[in-house]
Amino acid sequence: MTDQWELNRINFEGVWQGNSHWYVRRDDGELDFRQPTSVVTNTRYAISFEDADNGLWEGTGLFFAPGGAAQYALSRSTYNASGACWQFAGAGGQSSLEVSDDLGRFGHEINFFHGRSRSMLVLLWKQDGCDWRLNAIGAVAFRCQLSKELEPSRRQANSMSALLKPLDGCSGVVERFNPFSGVAGLSSAPEFVRWDPEPFLQAELQGVFNDGLACGVPERLPNGGFRLEVGCLQPSHFQQLRIDFDEHHRLRWWERLLFALPCAA
Repeated sequence: MTDQWELNRINFEGVWQGNSHWYVRRDDGELDFRQPTSVVTNTRYAISFEDADNGLWEGTGLFFAPGGAAQYALSRSTYNASGACWQFAGAGGQSSLEVSDDLGRFGHEINFFHGRSRSMLVLLWKQDGCDWRLNAIGAVAFRCQLSKELEPSRRQANSMSALLKPLDGCSGVVERFNPFSGVAGLSSAPEFVRWDPEPFLQAELQGVFNDGLACGVPERLPNGGFRLEVGCLQPSHFQQLRIDFDEHHRLRWWERLLFALPCAA
C-alpha cells in the first residue's frame, strides 16, 4: 500500500512553473474574482528527491515569502508531523486543521494533477473583527519543465454553470482521508457517487479561475460546521476536493471525488 510520503513524492516531484494569479481583498473591502489584483510571472517550485527518504523543496516567485523565495528540506521522518497534509493519487495539499484566533489566518492549498500538469488553488481567510473573512485566492497553472510535452493552457470558463455543464449525468467515485500525523494514514476505499453541482452553485462565493479551477466557499466562516468545495476540470477528469469542518471549527476530513469525462450515456 502506497503511504502518504510516497504519494507526496509521486504527485509533487518535478520542476513546476507557471504564472500566479492572486485575487486579494482591496482596501475598499471588495474581493473581485473577475480580474487578479496581482500576477507573479514564473512562479517556480523545484521539488527533488535525492533518495527514497529525503528531498528538497525550492521556490521562487512566491507571493508571500520574504524576497519571493524559500527553501525547505523534505524527509520521510518529519513529513506531516502536524497532520495537516493530505494526499490522494493525483491530488494533494495541506490545510489549517482548525480556525484559531491565535494564528489569525485560516488557509488551504489544493493541488490537482493531470499527467505533468499541476493546478493549484490557495484559499486564505483572515480575521476581520469577530469574523473570519475570505481575504485572498491564488490560482496557478503549473507545468513541469522536465516534461517533453507541456499541456497547453486550458480555456477559462465564464461562469460556474458553464464550467460544470460537462458533468451533467456523471457518476464517479469518492475517497475520504481523515487528519493523521505522519505517513501511515490511508484513505477509505472508493465508493460510488453521483455528480451533484449544488454544493458549488449554492455556495456564498463562487469563483472560476484559470486551468479549470473553481471553488464554492463561504465569504465569512459561519458559527457552525461548514464545507469548502474546490474543483478542477481536466482534459479527462473532473476532480473535486471537499473539506469538512465540524461545529467547533475543527477539520473532520478531506474527500476527493473523481469523475471521468466524457460522461457515459
